[in-house]
Amino acid sequence: MIQIHLPFPKIRENDMTVKELTQEARHEEALKKYLLESPQLAEEIKDLPADDQKDQIQWAFEDEAESQGLQPWELTLKYTSSPEEFEAARLVLHKEAAEVLGVEWEEYCEMNNLVV
Repeated sequence: MIQIHLPFPKIRENDMTVKELTQEARHEEALKKYLLESPQLAEEIKDLPADDQKDQIQWAFEDEAESQGLQPWELTLKYTSSPEEFEAARLVLHKEAAEVLGVEWEEYCEMNNLVV
């Protein structure tokens, strides 16, 4: 098994629940889970300095989000919540975005390829 230094602070499962994670901690947790599911990426970056590893992981994560038709924040949410929590929170956050942008919900859904 390849061991790689993760350039993120450790978060133990018993320290926080998903709901208690800050946005930054949630994203870091998602990046860790993503890297664990991406052994090829881990192998490719294992000899890079920690800052470069972190950048490469972030870029790969963003590419993965795009390949799934998601925004990076949505993929973060997907990695750090149950499927039910993901769908509910995703819709809430998209509704908030539509309100902030002053766009009608139906129009926003169409622009963002959301099926509700």
